[in-house]
Amino acid sequence: MAAQVLIVDDHASFRRLTRRVLLAAGFDVVGEAADARGARELIARLEPDAVLLDVMLPDGSGLDVARELVRGPHTPRVVLTSSRSRSDFGASFDLPGGCEFIPKHELSGPALAELLGGA
Repeated sequence: MAAQVLIVDDHASFRRLTRRVLLAAGFDVVGEAADARGARELIARLEPDAVLLDVMLPDGSGLDVARELVRGPHTPRVVLTSSRSRSDFGASFDLPGGCEFIPKHELSGPALAELLGGA
């Protein structure tokens, strides 16, 4: 069974492109959200296996959403993403336990599959 993925990013063009890439790689994209509020609602309703989550959202931090997820009752695998590299965020950029990070320019189906392992 294909991993069910929720895409969270404020740029519609990135969501569309990512959906196509993930579907072609065999993932089941179950939804999309453009902000932290929408992400929280869809995660609670859909309970995806994994969430591809932008670090910087218009109404909050993707890191804050990730921190909530790793403490919640349903804990999907979380892969944070950004148009910036991880080093651009500085030494204080600390991923919540169990979360991964990939820059948007490195995102591909195989790269996400490797980060998610058996999700």
